[in-house]
Amino acid sequence: MRVGSNELVATMAPNNKLRFHRPVFGALLLASACQATAGASTLPPPTEQELAGDSLFQFIVHHATTPYPTSTGVYGSLSRWRGGRPQTVCPLTTGLEPAYNAYVTARVRELATEVGAPVYKDSNCKDNVEIIFTSDPLKIMAKVQKSASLSLGVRYLPRTQKQLEFSGTHAIQGWYITSTGGDRILNTDADLLAGQLDLLALWPMVIQSGMSMNRGGFSGSFSGIIGVVLVIDTARVTNFAIGPLADYLAMLSLSLVQSPDHCDPLPSILDLMSPSCGTREKPTSVTAGDVAFLKALYYENTGLGPTLSRDDMQSNMLQQFKGH
Repeated sequence: MRVGSNELVATMAPNNKLRFHRPVFGALLLASACQATAGASTLPPPTEQELAGDSLFQFIVHHATTPYPTSTGVYGSLSRWRGGRPQTVCPLTTGLEPAYNAYVTARVRELATEVGAPVYKDSNCKDNVEIIFTSDPLKIMAKVQKSASLSLGVRYLPRTQKQLEFSGTHAIQGWYITSTGGDRILNTDADLLAGQLDLLALWPMVIQSGMSMNRGGFSGSFSGIIGVVLVIDTARVTNFAIGPLADYLAMLSLSLVQSPDHCDPLPSILDLMSPSCGTREKPTSVTAGDVAFLKALYYENTGLGPTLSRDDMQSNMLQQFKGH
């Protein structure tokens, strides 16, 4: 699904924050941003205080498929990229100067590869993760709504419109396109899945219901992500450095996250724009918790079975932290 367009360019100010004006190629400044995120594999492990109580479990809840009740375990599958034709990551960034578009796209690919998510090796693949920087987010969102209700074949337009409603209070808006069907759709082109898709908003005003009960918990029915659209209002991100911003977008691209405004004791790149964090120091990249979570989400991801349950993800992450 293509809804974006190159309509604004950006260069990097000396402090690595975005300024929007006439195009200037800032290769040296971009290189410094690359170096800032290159050490993700050597991130310091969490402290005992950050892991105290149920903080790790809540961290997992807030990072994956939050429509499920937080009080229950999930038996079945959380949403993730599962591989095959429709569910393999192919990111594309538009709206910035080409060097910066390429940097953000490369960061999504780099993090996906590090955590074991399926990624198309050919950069000329058909994009299914659209990261759109724009000075007119309302215009882009109207395109998203039109595309979702028509091209995606969502069968009930009134329901679709409710799910696509958004609040203008956030600098980044987004939607996830998901599909069930298990391994039978892995060799099916996404264009042929019209009418079998669901939409979930990054900042939902309407929470989708209808998850099925299974063994005392909720089942995701092997839900897979087949598309992500992230729309960034350029007027509201000028105070953010490109490195942390790219990591924030990469995190959103690889897990179905909703309402990321929790500020858990265990730090996350999702804290970057969370007012709930108050004066707490903002992250400069993905954290050890973020990387461990994504590795647990994509643990043994063959596309043929479910993800780990939240409880098993917690155990997996603790083992990763011990390995530091």
